[in-house]
Amino acid sequence: MADDKDVLRDVWFGRIPTCFTLNPDEVTEREAEAYYLLLPRVSYLPVVTDKVKKHFLKVMRAEDVEEMWFEYEGTPLKWHYPIGVLFDFHASNTVLPWTITVHFKNFPDEDLLHCSSNSVVEAHFMSSIKEADALKHKSQVINDMQKKDHKQLWMGLQNDKFDQFWAMNRKLMEYPTEDGGFRYIPFRIYQTLSDRPFIQKLFRPVSPEGHAHTLGDLLKEMYPDALTNDGEQKRYQVLIHGIEPLLETPLQWLSEHLSHPDNFLHICVVPVPTD
Repeated sequence: MADDKDVLRDVWFGRIPTCFTLNPDEVTEREAEAYYLLLPRVSYLPVVTDKVKKHFLKVMRAEDVEEMWFEYEGTPLKWHYPIGVLFDFHASNTVLPWTITVHFKNFPDEDLLHCSSNSVVEAHFMSSIKEADALKHKSQVINDMQKKDHKQLWMGLQNDKFDQFWAMNRKLMEYPTEDGGFRYIPFRIYQTLSDRPFIQKLFRPVSPEGHAHTLGDLLKEMYPDALTNDGEQKRYQVLIHGIEPLLETPLQWLSEHLSHPDNFLHICVVPVPTD
């Protein structure tokens, strides 16, 4: 892959200032103060919120504590989505810090998957990487890795070790020069005005004529409403890691540099703020 290491670092070290507050309905022995944390965009809520849990457990009795879950403005936050995706999708136009409500009761089974430990997150993460590699290399790269290599990917993410993660992830981003890119681009497009969780279809980085496909080409085919026609007022922002990449950006480059650690390009299409 082209070595734009600064881009990879900027993506990895992206942080969201967050204020965690306890749901006022929780039974506490004394008032619970808010807890502030810089959340890594590329990680998952259960992996980075141990300190949040410990902080609020200090003011609660053990019998009042069930599985911890998070909510933003009435919407339960899906822990199996990367934190940056949750923020861009639900709160990209909010004033920072992002205020998240913490719950220890009334787990919303219809909205959220249970997560009893980090091993559940690891299993989800590894299955995403395997799915991405099936699209990119017919699973050849991930299958050639040993179990310890898979573990290195997970430990790198869990412990926030950029070099440890990328020493292994680099292999998942390579392709034969003559191919001009991956077989298919692993992507998910999240849009607010739909009941579907996301759009995910097969899409090649290069056209049959050998032209590099761009972000605009992908949106034109998968979600044309996201694009602004000539003379129209812009209705949507197309966000990847909180930024709006140019629509002319080659999709292959985006896949190599702006994918999350799960190797998917997570694209959020959100309405332009009206105020």
